[in-house]
Amino acid sequence: MEEGTPDRPGICDYEGSNYRTEFWEGQGRDYEDRVERIALRKLLPAHGKHLLEIGAGFGRLTNEYIEKYDKVVLLDYSFSQLEYAREHLGTSDKFIYVAADAYQLPFRPAKFDGVSMIRTIHHMSNVNAALRQVANVLSPGGTFILEHANKRNMKAIVRYALRRQLWSPYSHEPHEFVELNFVFHPHYMRDMLALNGFDVQTRMPVSFFRLGALKKWMPLNMMVKADALLQHTGAFISPSIFIKATRRSELPHPKDFGSHQLPTKSIMDVDSLFACPTSGGPLIRDGESLVSLVTGLRYAIRDGIYDFKVAVNE
Repeated sequence: MEEGTPDRPGICDYEGSNYRTEFWEGQGRDYEDRVERIALRKLLPAHGKHLLEIGAGFGRLTNEYIEKYDKVVLLDYSFSQLEYAREHLGTSDKFIYVAADAYQLPFRPAKFDGVSMIRTIHHMSNVNAALRQVANVLSPGGTFILEHANKRNMKAIVRYALRRQLWSPYSHEPHEFVELNFVFHPHYMRDMLALNGFDVQTRMPVSFFRLGALKKWMPLNMMVKADALLQHTGAFISPSIFIKATRRSELPHPKDFGSHQLPTKSIMDVDSLFACPTSGGPLIRDGESLVSLVTGLRYAIRDGIYDFKVAVNE
């Protein structure tokens, strides 16, 4: 965990962790992985140009996007997770790797027609700030696929009824059950999306059988097929909820970029995607760095990864 400040929320940092091998690979989560992929395939548009994958980690789900989008930008706060993703996915022009804070996205406005955020927002204490960042970088009419942990899940409902937990699954405010691990009521997330300029198109409950006892006696394929059917029921009592939303034409809180004129290069010039994460001003290339014309801050490009976590001259 990285400590927060009054001006900057805390960050759940997976730097140097074995998240891939200790949580996913060989850890009995094939069911969760498969049903999340099914939900994504149902919600993704047929084709898009540029997708930003926030919380990409080691690239677990990136291959679900590469057939749909011309270019995928993998963003994560952990440089080491992105290193593995780049080693695994390769150095094709189809991929751009960015280490950055989701509360300060280092991109020019409206540069993406797709954004995904899967298994990420449950680590964010300031949902409003995070969604505002997404709205700023998504183009009008662009697709946002969001997954969030569901506060009103069946396990929590039963435990609350039996008085085995103190917090109510019915109240709308987020609940932090472990430091920087939150569950969100479906109505809360719906309202926060609306507040930040999104129209919800579809909500889908996912991962109904995420219980150790069930996974021991139910065959994997049976669980996956049953979950795929239940995803269309609207029964929002599952541990996870996927949302497909679109960005409205006008934002309630447009980002102020002041009078700084941004470059007008084609988006195919990778550097032209970026803006200074602190000022929003333009960046220019200087060797293996991008330098802010407004603040003078210099951000390194290391091993093919754009590193905006900390300016090298800060």
